[in-house]
Amino acid sequence: MTIAAAAHARDEIERTIRNVPDFPKPGIQFKDITPVLANARLFAAAVDLLVAGHPPGSVDAVAGIDARGFIFAAAGALRLNAGFVPIRKQGKLPYHTLEESYDLEYGSNTVAIHADAVQPGARVLLLDDLLATGGTAAAAVKLLRRIGAEVVEVGFLVELSFLRGRDRLAGVNVRSQVIY
Repeated sequence: MTIAAAAHARDEIERTIRNVPDFPKPGIQFKDITPVLANARLFAAAVDLLVAGHPPGSVDAVAGIDARGFIFAAAGALRLNAGFVPIRKQGKLPYHTLEESYDLEYGSNTVAIHADAVQPGARVLLLDDLLATGGTAAAAVKLLRRIGAEVVEVGFLVELSFLRGRDRLAGVNVRSQVIY
């Protein structure tokens, strides 16, 4: 994708993202990506943007964070000829897991990964739909590192920069496509 095409795709994706006020609770302005997913061309462009700079075979796995991150990570894994690693909410994975708790902008949660999701030294691209406070992504990075993965980049479709989520991802290459 050329630089001009990427810029055009980002602009169109940004115009398509729907703002939902007071969801999931009053004061939160939810960025709804489902209109982007419903448009095959924009969905493909979003995946292309998220995996740009990572040619097929350059990563061993693409990890996605439960649940919307799964959408982009699974599609990205196919594009990169890599495995897909789900990072799920606590209690959702059936095998031996490692867990990490974190705070959200409106609560707290715990995520888990299978202890054998990747081999030590595996190069992993971590994708999610949204970077807010950075708690979920930071927990996911910690889990990947605990199982021996090298996190090559953390990519997001949307970033809410005013919440300073990048601060919690210091030392990790972070790339976002649409920044509010």
